[in-house]
Amino acid sequence: MSALAPAPARVPARVPAKAPMGAGPWLRFVLMLAIVAITLVPIGVVLFLAFTPSAASASSGGFTMENFSSVFATSDVLLWLQNSLLVTLGTVFVSVAVAAPAGYVLSRGRSRAVSGYSLMLFVFQSLPVITSVIPLFILFAKIGLVDSLLGLTIVYVASSMAVATWMMAAYMDSIPISLEEAAWIDGASMFRGFVQIVLRNSLPGVLSTAIFTFLVAWNDYLVAIVFLRSAVAFTLPVGIQSFFQQNTTDWGSVMAIAVVMLIPPVAVFVLLNKYFSVGGIGGSLAGQ
Repeated sequence: MSALAPAPARVPARVPAKAPMGAGPWLRFVLMLAIVAITLVPIGVVLFLAFTPSAASASSGGFTMENFSSVFATSDVLLWLQNSLLVTLGTVFVSVAVAAPAGYVLSRGRSRAVSGYSLMLFVFQSLPVITSVIPLFILFAKIGLVDSLLGLTIVYVASSMAVATWMMAAYMDSIPISLEEAAWIDGASMFRGFVQIVLRNSLPGVLSTAIFTFLVAWNDYLVAIVFLRSAVAFTLPVGIQSFFQQNTTDWGSVMAIAVVMLIPPVAVFVLLNKYFSVGGIGGSLAGQ
């Protein structure tokens, strides 16, 4: 009876060595880190001064909320916040409601009229807003829209409409028309196909457009300072300027109002950031 031959030893598989990372990615990382740090320095200063006791405060140092309680008690910051929210939300709703179907026409239309409309939007957007502020002020003064939040909202909608339409059209270009054709074959009308197919899959584009128009209306100072006259109609940018003129040495209180102005844009981005995805389109195209 012959002896069994020993089994050959198993040779471990060779793991390919990772190529060493070059200097390029590290340089880009350091550059991006420096840009982010430079960008965050002003915000850090605002937060530091807002939570630092003022010279006239009874607190000796450390973290404090006295600046916020002071501005809420002695200024109209809550009224300014309410005015800004009304104007901004009105601008967002009207702009998105008009830009969505207008962007659909630009995306799907292939006629001379649509091309002319697209060129007209480009020309209007290339003009600075300041060139139309004075004529609009004269016109609004005749119809009673000066020193009015409604008049300010109309200006914001008009100034953001061109870019909002372009943004919606650019996103709708990424949605294949075959999805609409399938809905039309099933008996859906063009309007129903737009609402259920295109608009439903355009949620990231709608949110991007909404955030853009939100920032246009929320951060504007130039148009608001021209059209608003009374303190009860001030938005937050104009209100901060008027408060600063009266409290030039009280940096803590001024920065506290600046923090109040920072909260809504940050909250909007944090809440809507998770919806920026194109997964809906990918799922619709599965199997094609």
